[in-house]
Amino acid sequence: QVQLVESGGGLVQPGGSLRLSCAASGSIFSIYPTGWYRQAPGKQRELVAALTSGGSTNYADSVKGRFTISRDNAKNTVYLQMNSLKPEDTAVYYCNARNGLDRRIDYWGQGTQVTVSS
Repeated sequence: QVQLVESGGGLVQPGGSLRLSCAASGSIFSIYPTGWYRQAPGKQRELVAALTSGGSTNYADSVKGRFTISRDNAKNTVYLQMNSLKPEDTAVYYCNARNGLDRRIDYWGQGTQVTVSS
């Protein structure tokens, strides 16, 4: 079993910052992180920041220059640093990992709520 646990969400004012964490545990020897997604009420889940197999990163246009994805392999944790937050960043944020032995298998955490409001 693989468990992904997100943390770090909360209420922040516009212009503020948050750092989300996603800690992996369990049978993680064959998994690799793919990135962070978010889902706002009434909208589809969208990719926010991605980690590629080559170690590079990609970002949605809406967050470029404001969000940074990183990983700490020693801690089995992926981070999402979010700066200059806007009300439209309000959503539940999820991290995703994939099974390297069977890439049809995805793992998701329970999500962490980010609310940007004054």
